[in-house]
Amino acid sequence: MKKLPKIALGAWAWGNDGTFGGSLSAETLRPIFDAAMKNSLNLWDTAYAYGMGTSEKVLAGFLDDCEEGSYFVSDKFTPQCANPESKTAFKDMIEMQLDLMKLDHFDIYWIHNVWDAPKWTEEMAKYFEGKENVPVLGVSNHNLEEIKQANEILKAHGLRLGAVQNHYSLINRSSEDSGILDYCKENDIIFFSYMVLEQGALSGKYDTKHPMPEGSARAETYNPVLDKLEILNAELNKLADKYNADPAQIPVAWAIAKGTLPIIGVTKEKHVEDAVKATNICLTCEETALLEKTADSLNINAIRFWEKEMK
Repeated sequence: MKKLPKIALGAWAWGNDGTFGGSLSAETLRPIFDAAMKNSLNLWDTAYAYGMGTSEKVLAGFLDDCEEGSYFVSDKFTPQCANPESKTAFKDMIEMQLDLMKLDHFDIYWIHNVWDAPKWTEEMAKYFEGKENVPVLGVSNHNLEEIKQANEILKAHGLRLGAVQNHYSLINRSSEDSGILDYCKENDIIFFSYMVLEQGALSGKYDTKHPMPEGSARAETYNPVLDKLEILNAELNKLADKYNADPAQIPVAWAIAKGTLPIIGVTKEKHVEDAVKATNICLTCEETALLEKTADSLNINAIRFWEKEMK
């Protein structure tokens, strides 16, 4: 595989599943896609679960106009979306997704969560065993024990675990505290950090006077703790001033400094601009430590309903 960019762009919100409130159309998303590709941010993360194919269809429409090999696609097998009655459920889903996206392969393919994950990891291993064009195989929302188990299952079929994708941010570092980041470094596994900006809570855009729009799932989670988040965002603002950057660029730069590959959701061209600039910010060890100390002092529980703490 060619070298991946420092940041992946997430199309979760493109699924219009209500998580972010409002709605997005292909027409409004097209300039965002074009801006990203122009700036060599060409790694796109999606899943069938994001709107039951909506995100994939929108992305596929844009990729259809691109030269083959000019982009990377990261997609997922979501167990809850599979047909439990089918003996070929894994094959059925991935081939349905490839057909939906008009692709002959994915560059990265994940087991989306731990629901019956050993079974599905085994099915993934059987499906790709002996194939020439095997994507980077990954698992998402797994703890350290589950990650090691997945790696052993893949190794038994002559494959290996190449990626882990977990929620990781300044206010949720359980993947670090549990040893997952160290395990990934030791085993040449790429760690993809998602929700680095906590769905905008660490972007500097929201505070107690300017809460998230009511009616979205993220508003229910973050609006009650905006008073605490203001303290962390104040530190992000200080670093933003120092680096002549926007506050939203600092948590992304932090995630890169920690050796992870952040996935940034993009619903505006400004998000692409922030991602590009974040790749050029090099925080010092002292600065990352100060941000982490401040975040830890707030004692915010950022574990979402579909997740668990990575112990």
